[in-house]
Amino acid sequence: MVTAPEPAGARVRLRPEIAALPPYRQGRPAPADGFKLSSNENPSGPLPSVVEVVAATAHHINRYPDATALALRERLAERFGVSADEVLIGAGSVSLLAQFILAAAAPGDEVVYSWRSFEAYPGLVTVAGATSVAVPNRADHGHDLDAMAEAITDRTRVVIVCSPNNPTGVVVTAAEFDAFMAKVPADRLVLLDEAYIEFVQGEGAAGGAVDARTLVGRHPNLVVLRTFSKAYGLAGLRVGYAVGPVELLDAARATAIPLGVTAAAASAALASLEPAAEAELLDRVAVIAERRDRLRTALIDQGWPVPAAMGNFVWLPTRDATTAVADRLFEAGLVTRAFPPEGIRVSIGEEESVDTLLRILSELVPGSQEGRPA
Repeated sequence: MVTAPEPAGARVRLRPEIAALPPYRQGRPAPADGFKLSSNENPSGPLPSVVEVVAATAHHINRYPDATALALRERLAERFGVSADEVLIGAGSVSLLAQFILAAAAPGDEVVYSWRSFEAYPGLVTVAGATSVAVPNRADHGHDLDAMAEAITDRTRVVIVCSPNNPTGVVVTAAEFDAFMAKVPADRLVLLDEAYIEFVQGEGAAGGAVDARTLVGRHPNLVVLRTFSKAYGLAGLRVGYAVGPVELLDAARATAIPLGVTAAAASAALASLEPAAEAELLDRVAVIAERRDRLRTALIDQGWPVPAAMGNFVWLPTRDATTAVADRLFEAGLVTRAFPPEGIRVSIGEEESVDTLLRILSELVPGSQEGRPA
């Protein structure tokens, strides 16, 4: 039976929850004489050795890349003491998050995560057709793992833990994570998002943050996610990886868009893991961590209640003043990531940005008369 055509001008039928979902938007571009402190990017340019390898792949862009990025998987497998089949490469860790959520959660299912945490989580859950269960952060802006464990129900299929937490910077300790995993049913997928793990150093790092390298093989329902975008400075190439049981990774492989990782991305990641290159990159990470600690100390001295910061960013709990403070910073040439009405994430950028940042924020300290934006 042929139905009558829709009248001219009729709207295409979309899933209502998708139509209502705001798309991910990047922050505003920085002015020519300003600083982009909104995307948690590494402010240092790529290493010459990495640029050389990436350039060489241009001679073969008429060919598809290795769909599994086998050479990179083998290198990472050696590092984690697992087989190559226990490593999955994706177009950034957020792409892998999407794959795992799609693999485990369907309409009517629930995904539990802390909030505020990575802004992509709610959207990824909605796209899968599942329901978000957002558990409020503790007063110190870290995960309330006891409350998260209590939020797990028969409908829960995935639990996401982010350490260091984006955007607040607080880590989950190894002891906290062990206690949490003991409470999570063994048939629920746990994703440990460690996108910023390399920055856990300097002041406050003695707290014993959870580290995936100590967890390999201990939990059959755990998958760890990491990325080359932050510490390794490859944000523009989009390459991340997951480590976990083969059957869980195979499920995520089944949901992936084929050939999502380019040859340039895989080659750059491999080049970044060469001993000399990695040593130089991790030296840069140490510089960023020192700059972060110095900035946080200065902000606390000004009167800002900045939580413990273990990523390459700091969190300003500006609450109702969030938009006004972010606008004031933008006027000074500093592009930050505002999350009204909760706070502002400020990425650690070039050293030259620190003085300007501290100067403007000194005028906006919460509770001070001069700190009340007009």
